[in-house]
Amino acid sequence: METYAFAPAYELPAWPFTPPPELGSETIVRHPIVIVGAGPSGLTLACDLAQRGVPAVLLDEDDTVGVRGASSRGICYSQKSLEIFERLGICERIAAKGITWSFGRTFSGEQEVYNFNLQANSVSRQPPFINLQQFYIEWFLVERILELGLTDVRWKSRVTRVEQLNDGVRLEVQTPAGSYTLEADRLIDATGANSPIRTQLGIDAHASRSTDRWCISDVRFKKPLPTERWTWVDAPFNEGRGVWQHLMADGVWRIDYQMPEDCDTAYISRPEVAGARLREQLGPGVEFEFVWIGPYGYRDHLLDSFRHGRVFFIGDAAHVVSPFGARGGNGGIQDAANLGWKLALVAQGRAGDALLDSYDAERQPAAKQNLEVTSRSARFLAPRSPAEHTLRRAVVALAARYAFARALVNTGRMSVANDYPPTPQLPEGGRTVQNLPLRWKDGRETTLMQLLADGTQCIGLWLAPARAEAMAAMDATASLPLRLIAIGGDSGLPTLQPDDKLASHLGIGEAGSFVLVRPDAYRAAVLAHATPERIAAALRTALALEDAP
Repeated sequence: METYAFAPAYELPAWPFTPPPELGSETIVRHPIVIVGAGPSGLTLACDLAQRGVPAVLLDEDDTVGVRGASSRGICYSQKSLEIFERLGICERIAAKGITWSFGRTFSGEQEVYNFNLQANSVSRQPPFINLQQFYIEWFLVERILELGLTDVRWKSRVTRVEQLNDGVRLEVQTPAGSYTLEADRLIDATGANSPIRTQLGIDAHASRSTDRWCISDVRFKKPLPTERWTWVDAPFNEGRGVWQHLMADGVWRIDYQMPEDCDTAYISRPEVAGARLREQLGPGVEFEFVWIGPYGYRDHLLDSFRHGRVFFIGDAAHVVSPFGARGGNGGIQDAANLGWKLALVAQGRAGDALLDSYDAERQPAAKQNLEVTSRSARFLAPRSPAEHTLRRAVVALAARYAFARALVNTGRMSVANDYPPTPQLPEGGRTVQNLPLRWKDGRETTLMQLLADGTQCIGLWLAPARAEAMAAMDATASLPLRLIAIGGDSGLPTLQPDDKLASHLGIGEAGSFVLVRPDAYRAAVLAHATPERIAAALRTALALEDAP
């Protein structure tokens, strides 16, 4: 009988528990912002706030990152998430450690049905995707948070009770040194899919569970394969079921095998059973060693509202989708980036409290869209009836010959930055602005993320404004969080070199046109003929200031 080697376990970092000042005190301390949960979304939010100079308390019941046992969990980080990490100061580490890719192939049996290149529509400094084990992302975020020094990170701190107050939230926290009470002006729940806070507050997540079953093999092997995303709709080496193949950091391949719905999860995860699947796929002579093996099913849920009074839900606490297309973890990271600047400006008194309502108004529809997209992928990959099986076979057969059918082969629509619907703060809706490489008038290089990394302010990009108009706009917005930047011209403003790609991406073309970009790199307004009054009005609307029109 063949034996299978396991790679040495990762040595994950651990951080010490430090007794908080509230322990043993009868005084209940009030904190402006408390975040519960140090997963990707909670850590991103804490790092985002710290980058903006806003302190927060971060509670987590563990003292490390990832999952003990070092499973890969989330691995695909999309361009929008990478742009967020660029602004937070960790993207270079992610790029150096992870695997950059943009090209994918889809197979049916032995035949390639179609391929795609996500780089084709990108103008960003960041690539479409980087693959990296989730615990590395969390690790880098923790180290960046500690470097910034504004976040009170409390490990080994489990929230046991939550109570909504008229003006805040009260929490009971259990630690190795005893329990204590603290209060928060605003509480952010980032505790994941099984959120105890959500349960205590009696909030229905509308959960459903799929019968589809999969088994992950994280494995190293000696066979040269391209760093591409390969997907099989019906792999001949997996009894005609689906397979995903991705390369991650440290030479580890993540291979997901679709299993029978009635499978024995313990059996399919045995090394000898997983090894036999790999032998079928890689061939008899390929050496390999396992890093981790684990079965999974998946569920989905979606809260009706991501804000309940003073409690905000982000990441898996707010929404869970099937894993096809990497929309879950990336969605949580983007939740954090959406909420962070709003919390910062409201806490600093530079935006109206109604701005916080726009978090739910923007991110809940985004999560709903992700749920709809991934649910369609799940039905394609696990048809529920003979008719659906027949339809899938027909689509796959047509896709090999006809371009129109390739869009119907749904093995996972990869994560994108969702557009936002019209809201009071976004009268025309919102669309992300990619991290374009830019040049100042004197030739120095910069990027949109570098422009947004300093403080918390909107960016006003103005195409060749007249000098008098530019100076008047400076006066009209002097008390508001706005940085005015010209594109070309001689206005007296800081000026970027004109660039056709930049103008096209922003949706502007004529001199005097203007784009308002929010701190999360979403386009908030486009003004065809900007005036100081219209710029100030658009900014006040975007920030939910009381006297906005």
